[in-house]
Amino acid sequence: MSVAQDILRFETAGRGLTDITSELSVWLARSRLLKGVLTLFCRHTSAGLLISENASIAVQRDLLRWLDRLAPEEGRYEHDEEGPDDMPAHIKAMLTGSALTIPFSSNRILLGTWQGVFLAEHRTRGHRREIVVTAMGE
Repeated sequence: MSVAQDILRFETAGRGLTDITSELSVWLARSRLLKGVLTLFCRHTSAGLLISENASIAVQRDLLRWLDRLAPEEGRYEHDEEGPDDMPAHIKAMLTGSALTIPFSSNRILLGTWQGVFLAEHRTRGHRREIVVTAMGE
């Protein structure tokens, strides 16, 4: 078994979902591993990772509205040192999660037809986000 690991950096434009599927596919192709497991880890507490439909932008808008209803900025939060989006971003990051595991074969990520991998930015302004990618396989 071989292991490849790196940190991929992404600039976000603020609250929203950034499709990172193609960047992951390029990185995996460079790893030269043919089959195994790709793990992703988001190194932030106000951003997350998710797999969702990548065909309809309406799905992304609905997901973001749903998260806003669960953790509204108008909530009464004790933790607000960085502004009204601070604690809601932490709650949303907990809901979207910080890690994903995705199988790959023939040097390609085995996502479903309509699936994409997204970096979820939960803060109002853009940030530079880091994702640790690790491929284990042969």
